[in-house]
Amino acid sequence: MLVPRTRLILWVSLIVLPFAAVGATLPGAWAVSAVFIGGLFVLVLFDAATAPRSLAGISVALPQLVRLQKDRAGSIEVRIQNDTMAARALRLGLALPREIASPADDLVTSLPAGAALSRVEWPVTPARRGQYRIERTYLEAASPLGFWSIRSSQPADAELRVYPDLHSERKNVAALFLRRSQLGMRAQRQAGQGRDFEKLREYVPGDSLDEIHWKASAKRGHLVTKVFQVERTQEVYVIIDASRLSGRKVSAPRVADASEAPPASSIQHPASTAIERFVTAALILGAAAERQGDQFGLLTFSDRVLSFVRAKNGPAHYDACRDRLYALQPQLVAPDFDELCSFIRMRLRKRALLIFLTALDDPMLAESFVKSAALICRQHFMLVDMLQPSGAAPIFGDADVHSVPELYQRLGGHLRWRDLRELQKVLQRRGIRLSLLDPEKLAAQLIEQHAEVKARQLI
Repeated sequence: MLVPRTRLILWVSLIVLPFAAVGATLPGAWAVSAVFIGGLFVLVLFDAATAPRSLAGISVALPQLVRLQKDRAGSIEVRIQNDTMAARALRLGLALPREIASPADDLVTSLPAGAALSRVEWPVTPARRGQYRIERTYLEAASPLGFWSIRSSQPADAELRVYPDLHSERKNVAALFLRRSQLGMRAQRQAGQGRDFEKLREYVPGDSLDEIHWKASAKRGHLVTKVFQVERTQEVYVIIDASRLSGRKVSAPRVADASEAPPASSIQHPASTAIERFVTAALILGAAAERQGDQFGLLTFSDRVLSFVRAKNGPAHYDACRDRLYALQPQLVAPDFDELCSFIRMRLRKRALLIFLTALDDPMLAESFVKSAALICRQHFMLVDMLQPSGAAPIFGDADVHSVPELYQRLGGHLRWRDLRELQKVLQRRGIRLSLLDPEKLAAQLIEQHAEVKARQLI
C-alpha cells in the first residue's frame, strides 16, 4: 500500500502550484512550466514504482509465548530479519488487544548496515489477566526518494499470557514467609497426634485408651502405647468458585474508626473483582504450603468442574497451577455444589485440607452448599472462606449514622451479617469453618489459617 509523505506534498506546493500559475498567466511560459511539472511527475512515478524495494527482504517474527504480569511493565521482543543487510529506517506496528496497553502506537527503528537480524523491545503493560494473541504485524518504510511510504502487514502467531501480579501481595505476607523462630535448632521428628505411626512405648498412666496397641499388649503381657509423629506432608487443596458471584467488584470493608482505615497505598483497585483476589491468594498460599513441606492442589468450578490439579509440590507443579489460573474468568452461571462435592468424593481418597473460596451470601446457594457438603465433611477438613460483603456488619457496631437512608442501609447490612452468622453456626455443627476475610489481607489470612490447621494437626 502506497501512502503519500509530507515531502511529496511539499514539492507539489513548491513546483506544481507556482509553475501552473505562471504558465496560466504569462504567455509563452507554459512550456517551461510543463517541463518542471512533468519532471516532478516522472520522479514521483519512478519513486512509486521502486517503493516496494524498501521492504524487500524484511520479515518480522514474534516469540510464540510471552509471559507478562498484570499491571506491571513488560516488553515483547520483536525480531526483524533483514536479508539485504542494508541500512534502513522502519516503522513498526502491532495489533495489540485492548487489554494490553502500550505507551506508543508504533515504533520507529533503524536497521544497521551489515546486520541480518535486529531486535526491538516493545514496551507493554497488561491491564487484565488472561490469554491473548497477536495475529498480525505492520511495517512501513520510506521510498528511495522519500515521496511515498510503502506499508505492508505480515501474519504473526504470538500468545500473550498475563499472570496475576503477586509482587504487591507478597509484600503483605513477607513477615509470614520470613519467620525465623526455629532457625539454629536441630531438625528432628516431633511426637504428636498425627496419623503417621512412629513407635511403641510402655504405657504411662493418663494415656488414652484409643492409643493402646492391644495386640502388642497381649503379646508382651503389659500395656503398650502407640506413638505417632507429626505429619509433615499434608495435602492442601484450594477450590475456587468461578461462577457469577465471583465477578462482583470488591472493596475494603468499612471500619468504625477512621484511624483504622488502610493506607492509601493499599486501597483496592476499583476494577478488581472477587475472582482476582481468589486467584492471587491461591497462588500465594500454594507457595507458602510448599515452604511448609505440604503438597498443594487446585480445583476450579462453576456449574461444573472446570479444572483439577492433584496435590504435588515442586516448581513444575507450581507452574502448572499458575497456568490453570491465569485465564480463569467468572461465568454467568450458578455454582453446582452437588457436582463439585461428588467429584471430590470420587477423586480425593486421602484426607486433605479443603479451602473453599466462594460466596455464600445468597441464601439459596448457602442452603445448597450445606446439603452438598455433607458428602465430604466427614472425610476432609473443610475451610470455607468468603470475602467480607460490603456493609455487612452489626447495626450498632458504628454509631456514626447521619440520615434515615443510611440507617436503613445499615439495617440491611445487619440482616446480611445475621444470616451469615447463622450460616456459620450451621456449618460449625458439621465441622466446617466459615470465615469472612478482608479482601486486602486475603492471602495473609489464608496462610494463617493453614498454619493454624497444621500446628493443631486438624487434618
